[in-house]
Amino acid sequence: MNLLEIEEEPLVNDNSNFPGAKSHLEMGSSDETAVLQLEEENLVRLEHFDRKTSSLGTAPKRSSYDLEADDDSHKSILYSIQRNIKIVFFSNKLNILVPCGPLAILVNELTDHHGWTFILSLLGIIPLAERLGWATEQLAFYTGPTVGGLLNATFGNATELIISMYALKSGMIRVVQQSLLGSILSNTLLVLGCAFFGGGIANSNKEQVFNKGTAGMNSGLLLMAVMCLLFPAVLHVTHTEAHFGKSELALSRFSSCIMLFAYGAYLFFQLTNQKNLYMPMAEEEDQIDGSSDDEEAPEISKWWSILWLSVMTLWIAVLSEYLVNTIEGASVAMNIPVAFISVIVLPIVGNAAEHAGAVMFACRDKLDISLGVAIGSSTQIAMFGIPFCVVVGWIIGSPMNLDFQMFETATLFMTVLVVAFMVQDGTSNYFKGLMLLFCYFIVAASFYVHIDPESIQDKPQKHIG
Repeated sequence: MNLLEIEEEPLVNDNSNFPGAKSHLEMGSSDETAVLQLEEENLVRLEHFDRKTSSLGTAPKRSSYDLEADDDSHKSILYSIQRNIKIVFFSNKLNILVPCGPLAILVNELTDHHGWTFILSLLGIIPLAERLGWATEQLAFYTGPTVGGLLNATFGNATELIISMYALKSGMIRVVQQSLLGSILSNTLLVLGCAFFGGGIANSNKEQVFNKGTAGMNSGLLLMAVMCLLFPAVLHVTHTEAHFGKSELALSRFSSCIMLFAYGAYLFFQLTNQKNLYMPMAEEEDQIDGSSDDEEAPEISKWWSILWLSVMTLWIAVLSEYLVNTIEGASVAMNIPVAFISVIVLPIVGNAAEHAGAVMFACRDKLDISLGVAIGSSTQIAMFGIPFCVVVGWIIGSPMNLDFQMFETATLFMTVLVVAFMVQDGTSNYFKGLMLLFCYFIVAASFYVHIDPESIQDKPQKHIG
């Protein structure tokens, strides 16, 4: 063997000395070959497919993969609908009353029993009002605490406002005035009283606190509303109007515009300066410390929340029409004054969502949210709901005014004073809640024996033994 053969031998057996090199080369060449083959096969298939479709002159058929994807999308949509219906209608025991709504419509169409139609309409509105508040809470997860609190107050009062619009359209001005007044009384005394009482019992080992600055601001707005209602009533009673029958109405409309402007400024102040207005003080401390115990998550999406809000509001509007049309007949059939029905019965039904929500938050030691729901709703009714009805009546030619009569105005004045003194120190306990509940019982008894001089249906009640 010469030197040349010895030098060429390692070159010939290079791959045997480095077995990995041969395998990598073979794998690389095989991968490239496979890729080229796949590309050629795809081109052939596409050309064959194009020739076939062009010869037939029809659209290409969709592959089985696309059909399966469509089936999956349809199944996901159906699953989403079923899941939302299950959450909305089968997650709360109050929903057992939902069939009362269609039953009320059926009884009204087939019979003349206004009492039964009224009762069934009331029972049908109760779960809808609760679900309306629940859907608002779901939407509040996506809007933040301040906007969420305003949404809770707004949609929590949707039932009363819808009933008021139908009553105003029917010319039942006293029903409008008394139902709005009853909503304020119910929120400030009954709802807040139950919240203080329930929260005090559930948290008896410590003193509950809340933001007294926010509560004081709401109390000030309520006192402003009382002032706007007091002057027309005093003008009417003392007969000191410059133009009898006109000055009272003109003053009411002017004051209503001022109240609406003041409420708009209040909303602007909330949204710009009070970022954590509806956030509990304990939760704020957790955020400062960087710890949060139980974070709640929404059960449905934002768009489903908006859809259910629309559906519930529409269904409440339908039942409210039957409710308003049967108030007077129910008063005669059940021998109950219209004033008691308007001030006590209707607001309790309309405030079902606030009632349950305020007590639940108070038991969780989130009193700021309870006050935002109870006193915030009262402030919205007083500073927006009442003047809004006056302006709407002005537009449609109805003489809706702020003269709620002296008895109703005095009741509201004393209620706002009691609540203002209860919340001035920023603390709560079960005894404060008990006093508010006792005050509401006294108000309810007073309206049961009160004869409204402008309600014809209440005249026969004078002869009740």
